[in-house]
Amino acid sequence: MAGEKSTIWGDFLQPVVRLLINEAELNHSYKNIDWEQESSRYRNPQIIYPEYYTQQKFHGMVGGYLNPKNAIAYDSIAPYLLPPQETLVRQGLINHIQGTPQRILDLGCGTGTSTQMLQGRFPQASITGVDLSPYMLTIASHKAKQKNQPAALEIHWQQGNGEHTGFPVGYFDLITASLLFHETPVLVGQAIVKECFRLLKGGGQFIIMDHAQTVLRRVNWLQEVMEEPKILDPSLKDYAMESLDAWLGAAGFVAVSTQDLWLVHQLTSGFKPQPIQDSWTYPGIELNDFMGGFA
Repeated sequence: MAGEKSTIWGDFLQPVVRLLINEAELNHSYKNIDWEQESSRYRNPQIIYPEYYTQQKFHGMVGGYLNPKNAIAYDSIAPYLLPPQETLVRQGLINHIQGTPQRILDLGCGTGTSTQMLQGRFPQASITGVDLSPYMLTIASHKAKQKNQPAALEIHWQQGNGEHTGFPVGYFDLITASLLFHETPVLVGQAIVKECFRLLKGGGQFIIMDHAQTVLRRVNWLQEVMEEPKILDPSLKDYAMESLDAWLGAAGFVAVSTQDLWLVHQLTSGFKPQPIQDSWTYPGIELNDFMGGFA
């Protein structure tokens, strides 16, 4: 169209991405899945999709994650969003986990790539992958079945909203979130962080892997990409101007830290404090009993 603005996305990035994706193979895979039947296994009738989730074109994809064609295409696009190599970047999150968690939540699990890596690292743990898209969960389940490993089949896939998951207080030892917060509006992201704090046991760890906020703020051409309304995520620019460290601190997490991951990504981690004991103890003596002698 005459007069249409020239953009980095339209002139360069979109054509390159399309060249790198085997669209014929994706179309074949798409037609081999009964999406209505398969996705019905994960649909939660109580879910109300947030407005941002239904209106945003995540990564420029029409229909966002509620379009099954985008769910089938996601794993072909993801490697180009995670330089230098997707598995290396996701492994960075796995390596950052402390202790041996027994109950793990992978929030915004998408097609389950990180979820399955968590299962590989902690095969004895109970692992739940939660996502808003029943189509992404359909792909996650298919991938787990293709691995043909009994433990992978034990992963529980569940449709849910990260702002209010419905799980009990203190239910998980570890919560991870990969590439989630750059796709959510600021207030939504902050609400998700608070929900994760509620869900963790005392001493539990929350780890976020996402695009590096400092890099997004510094690089001029990324600023241009972020300002193009037809591509990437409308929330990305706001995400870049925020601080995940501040969000976690405000929610109550302690020992909060962020470190660079392969230059253009970041890992942010925090812990839920252990509950304070009701009474001070010394070997064989409770402070309450001791003070009772002065009543």
